[in-house]
Amino acid sequence: MAEQNDLQRKNDTNPVKFRISPLNFATAFFFILAGYIFIYGAKFTGIAYDRLSGTIGWIFLLFGLVVSFLDIIFRNFFPETKKLWIVELSFITLVLIIFFLVK
Repeated sequence: MAEQNDLQRKNDTNPVKFRISPLNFATAFFFILAGYIFIYGAKFTGIAYDRLSGTIGWIFLLFGLVVSFLDIIFRNFFPETKKLWIVELSFITLVLIIFFLVK
């Protein structure tokens, strides 16, 4: 019983903190971009893609969901915020390098 009270007091004094990470920003970017494309349509280099705007919006929405899921996975593996930032920034850098190499 005493152990249970100690655990309760410990949980009361340490509220859960919301940790911001780089993949949170990427998720927000993809969701905002998907919403923008759904509202205004997709336009690249001045050419409007009327037929593909919905598909492109859904693709960015899917990207946002996948990045959000990756953020949850990384948070489980790296509980320290500093290590989490280093790993997620490294992951974003690796993805950008691969993107530019393929392009």
